[in-house]
Amino acid sequence: MRLTMPAGWWVWKYDDSDFHQTQFQNFAGGVKAMDAIALDPAAQTLWLIELKDYRQNKRRKPSSVFAEVAGKARDTLAGLAVARVSAQAQQERAVAQQALGSREIRVALQLAQSARPHRLFPQVVEPADAGLQLRRAVKQVDAAPVCAVGSLGQHNNMLPWNTVAI
Repeated sequence: MRLTMPAGWWVWKYDDSDFHQTQFQNFAGGVKAMDAIALDPAAQTLWLIELKDYRQNKRRKPSSVFAEVAGKARDTLAGLAVARVSAQAQQERAVAQQALGSREIRVALQLAQSARPHRLFPQVVEPADAGLQLRRAVKQVDAAPVCAVGSLGQHNNMLPWNTVAI
């Protein structure tokens, strides 16, 4: 999936960063990371973004996707706290410092699943309940997280960015 952010925002594919891959990923038996973090500098808002695409493949993990997002949000925030003082690359330190200087932290889950469920590809989540379940899972970080469940390539008014499948 490709995200197109508003002008002036920056995005860090944190889970692929050198810091996460070489310094932090194996901490305490292993940590997970959100797919991306984005900063809206005008609003001083840090977005923790998780993308899931279940249109072609079933979810194979036994845990809830919402519990997984909550764990990744926790681990990512811990990683940013360590990166701002310990990342080997100065640029990664600076990005982590800027991210943690935000006034607000938002969590976004963008989940694509088949519009027409099939027994081989059932819906992973019920769209009507998804927002409530995510809110319960991440309320300590974001009392009003954004849970966008549906197809890709359509503009979602809940999200300040556009997403397309690649």
